[in-house]
Amino acid sequence: MWVASFFKDALAPRLSVGCHASVGGGSYRLAVDQTQNAALISAISLQRGMPARAASIALATALQESKLRNIDYGDMDSVGLFQQRPSQDWGSVEQIMDPVYSTNAFFNGLEKVPGYVDMPLNDAAQIVQRSAYPHAYAQHEATAKTFASALTGQSPAALECTLPPATPVSTPAELESAAHTAFGLLPFTSTSANSSATVRVQVPEAKGWAVAQWAVANASAFGVTSVSYDSKTWERDANDAGTNRGWQDSPTAGQAGILTLAMATGG
Repeated sequence: MWVASFFKDALAPRLSVGCHASVGGGSYRLAVDQTQNAALISAISLQRGMPARAASIALATALQESKLRNIDYGDMDSVGLFQQRPSQDWGSVEQIMDPVYSTNAFFNGLEKVPGYVDMPLNDAAQIVQRSAYPHAYAQHEATAKTFASALTGQSPAALECTLPPATPVSTPAELESAAHTAFGLLPFTSTSANSSATVRVQVPEAKGWAVAQWAVANASAFGVTSVSYDSKTWERDANDAGTNRGWQDSPTAGQAGILTLAMATGG
């Protein structure tokens, strides 16, 4: 029995761990940690009432500046997702290393740019950043737009992540707190049984898809095993040839406007 199980595991396709966003025939990949940061940036844009274009500009900027990673080093005194400089009045190092602070600081700057929604993405990013490489942001536009479209809910069921099996790494309360930080207050309820928990939240369709895909993006961090919304379900363990199948039709996924996710909790 053990031998059969060993060989079955050994011969299983190696998981292609990471996340894909697919919109309009284009598909782009980011690592799991990059996708988590992209989801936070996109959610904060929604919380601020900004258009999806703002999220696209922010993601392209962060991809260029830090590869969408919250790094504590950079050119001169630059740090964080957007490589903001304490010496240029972006805040203290401690503040800038907080992704929520740095994202809001970037959006504060972007909102001061007249007509940023209609100007070329690269130009809007450069006005905010004042980079020594003023044309570098454009190369990330397609990836940024695709992930922003998924993570702001503009494109439903557009983000999937391939992940190792879930382990109990978090609690419903911690997940709910992170979602509140990203989106603002949401009406969560949760129940636990044995080694899993079910978390539900009522959200309207567009925002619902943003929260649903945020949950997929953060499934690794919170031990999420499935996410269901609007008659579709993403399942963490539903893989073919080492790649997640993505969102599948699931007519019994739940009531309209109710997002349901399952978490591994360890009992």
